[in-house]
Amino acid sequence: MAEYGWSLSESTLAKAQLELNEAPAHRKAAIDAVRELIPTRPDVEYLRTDDAFILRFLRARKFDVTATFKLYTQYFVYRQRNNKLFLGFQASEGDIKQALLDGFPGVLPQPDQHGRRVLVLFTANWDHLRYGLVSIYRALLLSLEKLLEDEETQVNGLVIIVDWTEFSFKQSSHLNPKLLKLIIEGLQDCFPARFSAIHLINQPWYVEAAFTVLKPFLKDKTRGKVVMHGNNLTTLHAHLSREMLPAELGGSLPPYNNHYWAKQLLGDFSFSDRHIFWPQEPCSNSSPLRALRQPESCAKRFQRGRPSMTQLDESFFLSD
Repeated sequence: MAEYGWSLSESTLAKAQLELNEAPAHRKAAIDAVRELIPTRPDVEYLRTDDAFILRFLRARKFDVTATFKLYTQYFVYRQRNNKLFLGFQASEGDIKQALLDGFPGVLPQPDQHGRRVLVLFTANWDHLRYGLVSIYRALLLSLEKLLEDEETQVNGLVIIVDWTEFSFKQSSHLNPKLLKLIIEGLQDCFPARFSAIHLINQPWYVEAAFTVLKPFLKDKTRGKVVMHGNNLTTLHAHLSREMLPAELGGSLPPYNNHYWAKQLLGDFSFSDRHIFWPQEPCSNSSPLRALRQPESCAKRFQRGRPSMTQLDESFFLSD
């Protein structure tokens, strides 16, 4: 990646200054201020401390150093506390690959009119007999990590659209409440992404009932970003231009290709923890990477005896 800040367009740089309090002349000082707080938490393993990585947390908290360090710390604490969730955290891992190929999540090729990347989830595509909600969450987290490599996305933020068309009551019975709470915690309090809005369309009554149960776990600011459109796509188009939406969402583009985003992560390599935390480190026998964080190509010797991820259900990840 180029020197941080260099990849921002002129308009995005202006937005960063106006909305995020990002002053190019003070970037380095803010990054150093966050890094200087690391010794105050010797109990936390900060896997990456370079300028570019810390900068995404500063942008997520509008350059408030105290709030940034809290988010930065929670990000790693969440990983330590829920380490099983990140077991085999790579796009080629069986359960993650299946979710990605089914479009969980999908990412539209072009950003919206505000420069935000748009994630789409067509819930009817979920085959809960092949992989659980935890696999979708793992695929979502990995996708968000990949998206945040782009500085434009760090500044402009993200939009999520969840289409509940033909989502059955039987499928809804596999929405583990404990896991849903863990997902909310992870995305709301422990991840450096700017979620601008979450649009729900064609949601059935049982999804609305589930949302009511989850509301107490949502911060007021997060609640305000959730928009329920029902079957009225006109209200969705008031937020997002039809010109950049696929046909399923009432847009003018062809139907969404579920494999589009999966190929971005599965291409010539399998996007993984190694690319997130050790982007410059080659994979070798002498690598200090821990076995569970290594990509498949250099970790097979550690895989013996480990059960297939598709054989593990939510209770495995959520057990103490």
